[in-house]
Amino acid sequence: MITPLGTGTEKSWQGLIEGRPAIGRITHFDPEGYPCQIAAEVTDFEIDKFIDTKDQKKMDRFIHLGLAAATLAMEDSGLAITEANADRVGVIVGSGVGGLPAIERYEKILLEKGPKKVSPFFIPMTIINLTAGHISIRFGAKGPNSAVATACASGTHAIGDAFRLIQNGFADAMICGGTEAVITPLGIAGFTSMKALSTRNDEPGRASRPFDRDRDGFVMGEGAGILVIEELEHARNRGARIYAELIGYGLNSDAFHITSPSSSGEGAARCMESALKDAGIAPEQIQYVNAHGTSTKYGDEIETTAIKRVFADHAYKLCVSSTKSMIGHLLGASGGVEAVICVLSIKNNIVPPTINLDNPDEGCDLDYVPHKARALDLNIAMSNSFGFGGTNGCIIIRRFIES
Repeated sequence: MITPLGTGTEKSWQGLIEGRPAIGRITHFDPEGYPCQIAAEVTDFEIDKFIDTKDQKKMDRFIHLGLAAATLAMEDSGLAITEANADRVGVIVGSGVGGLPAIERYEKILLEKGPKKVSPFFIPMTIINLTAGHISIRFGAKGPNSAVATACASGTHAIGDAFRLIQNGFADAMICGGTEAVITPLGIAGFTSMKALSTRNDEPGRASRPFDRDRDGFVMGEGAGILVIEELEHARNRGARIYAELIGYGLNSDAFHITSPSSSGEGAARCMESALKDAGIAPEQIQYVNAHGTSTKYGDEIETTAIKRVFADHAYKLCVSSTKSMIGHLLGASGGVEAVICVLSIKNNIVPPTINLDNPDEGCDLDYVPHKARALDLNIAMSNSFGFGGTNGCIIIRRFIES
């Protein structure tokens, strides 16, 4: 993980368990005059540790973060890609928006200095599939190579699609997840005009408050979450350290509205049910749900409704938390980061909290693990992601027990 809590999984995980918010006044540009002046920025990223100076200018920030996270994931995995196995290792990395910083920068250059001053690297630095492209080039991964652009479900869909490729025999291992970096003038202005962002500028650490009655929108975040997933025997044969097992994937559409989910939550519910069916488990076996939980008025209520539809009485026995309360909404990267969080929650038997949940809203009556992390003998977790256009994604992760 690379998140606003820090570069590297250890920093991010420690901050999440401590319940530490990583939201402050925007520094990527001067936000004076903007209704929203806060965001969750990655502040400790040292790009020179991951990418040569000459190559940095060929990539926008979302690629920088995704390539760095993939480098950390590959180092942790111990997976060696050789001529013998290169075509059996692939990459799928999603992003909701892609290179918006470069688009804004070069649009200004074009208008002020003319077309000859636009970099020949402009297109490759902005298009969404170039994160996967750079990762495959760096590691020599010659298997399936793709990108997912399904808004805030991108990271989850990338992991689920990679899961399917392995299940169907197209690859033995996949580098997968999501990356995003769009804390820019146009990005903030666009989401603000939709009334999607919190304007609690005087209390940035308290601005992201999923399920709380005083929530007023989400907080934009940035970062990347990348996993290495493998076919079980492939991992066993090379003596891999197996953190957990990916067992279920669901995806579907609300077919309802370009930005709002259906008030009944039926699309999200069907997606969770699809993942449960794919995993071959009963709803009662799920213990923890890492919620999409963005801190928007309707989104949090509707997700709560959907969870109740799927789990019935068991919904009140679940731990349901939103880690976006601490790191903001990482858009296309959120599913990748939250999948890692589910894996680490299982590994460490502890669930991160939902901070700032001072007064749960009337329709939000589940156990959202308020304020403090909770020890839990955790075996199976679910991660939800829902995106604009009504696109939904859900994955289920289980503790791996060697048989």
